[in-house]
Amino acid sequence: MGGKDLYLMAHLMRRAGFGATREELDGHVARGYDATVADLLDTEDSHNMSVSLIRRYHPEHSGMMGNRVGGAQWLYRMISTDAPLREKTALFWHGIFATGYAKLANGKVLHDQIRMFLRHGMGSFKTLLLELSKDPAMIIWLDNNENHKGAINENFGRELLELFSMGTGNYTEDDIKAASRAFTGWTIGNTEYMTLKSMRDSVWPYGRLSFHFEYRPEDHDDEEKEFLGQKGRFNGEDIVDIICQQPATARFIARHMYSFFVADEPPVPEWPYTEPRDPEAIETLTRAYFESEYDILSMLRVLFNSDFFKSEDCWYQRVKSPAELMAGVLRLTDEFHRPRMEIDATHMQMTFMGQWLLSPPSVEGWHGGTEWLNSGSLVERVNFASGRLADPENPGVERIIENIASTAEGGMSPEQLVDSCLDQVGAITVSEDTRSALVDFAAKDGHFQPRAGGVDESTRQRVASVLQMVASTPEFQRA
Repeated sequence: MGGKDLYLMAHLMRRAGFGATREELDGHVARGYDATVADLLDTEDSHNMSVSLIRRYHPEHSGMMGNRVGGAQWLYRMISTDAPLREKTALFWHGIFATGYAKLANGKVLHDQIRMFLRHGMGSFKTLLLELSKDPAMIIWLDNNENHKGAINENFGRELLELFSMGTGNYTEDDIKAASRAFTGWTIGNTEYMTLKSMRDSVWPYGRLSFHFEYRPEDHDDEEKEFLGQKGRFNGEDIVDIICQQPATARFIARHMYSFFVADEPPVPEWPYTEPRDPEAIETLTRAYFESEYDILSMLRVLFNSDFFKSEDCWYQRVKSPAELMAGVLRLTDEFHRPRMEIDATHMQMTFMGQWLLSPPSVEGWHGGTEWLNSGSLVERVNFASGRLADPENPGVERIIENIASTAEGGMSPEQLVDSCLDQVGAITVSEDTRSALVDFAAKDGHFQPRAGGVDESTRQRVASVLQMVASTPEFQRA
């Protein structure tokens, strides 16, 4: 059904986005691989579903109260955006800089953090770390509002080094203390006369207060500090600058990027003891980090144009996160081309698969990879994907059925029907064992012969049943 260029493009769109329809893939192939990468990296004029329109259907999205609304609105963005890499990169940073509702109890500031990732996630890593350090959600999540001159709280300083930039083994306990001292006085501004609980519960029914960053010089430790071998009267900006200069930081971000966009790596706690899957790829991305002066977009450009990314050895070597799987399926089915009340229940299905957006299980985020798969979550994943793609009432599924029927006027063998279904859901390739099982299933109803002059119910159900099985394959669960 398609040549090498088509399948490479499908691989690119699964990794740099949430997959693509066959029509979209044809358009990208016509543009060419290099031009498509350039389009994905250019997010300046991106469009997605209007927030104003969403709020007309969902008034609760205005206040961003509760632990579900922010994730549901972000899902709308993933489904509707014409700049999928921007959303994908924000999802990448959300998994690293994991911040959650369980402690904050304020959906608005969590949603604001995601908006910050959308603004800065493809720019300078130095700027991103600075914005993260000033982010109210992170300040509360890691207790930097409790970090005072003469009475430091090491939570943020420790995680900044361990989980956000360098990884264990590349700093000392004294470096953690120095970093924590440098970030004293970095707090949130609207807390002086209110307790945290009163801020959370104030100004009903319009929502909770949107916290903002405030620097308090009188609470900042301005004495000399020694950090990673350098001495000075460091403030938080200086700490971030020194961190970004470190080869360990470049390798840490490169390995995260490889694991998210190329192929699954072990969880971060194993990195000090486990070599990267592709050390040369990590070295390539590390060089791009320094040559571009810490620019994430430049690293992504190198990654997507590299031989290691294009190699078939890394195709289908990532288990899709529940968010990636759900967004990809819903972009195919097109059932949320406008706001619908069903988004809330749909978003909750993601949590049953093991990922609650804006509510990671810990500061480590989600480990991902094969840890997404267990006996319970796999059933939820397969049921969701197969159920949505087997419903001919969904506009995207109806188009897929019509596309297949229009090319089958002379009839199709079971093999041809299976190949056509695989082609229409994003040009995915499957193993011989998987294809054989799909063909055996399709063959139970014999030769496929759509009714001339239109798509009847029998045709709809026949194609939908094969699509249902395609969505149940191991390859569909991978990117």
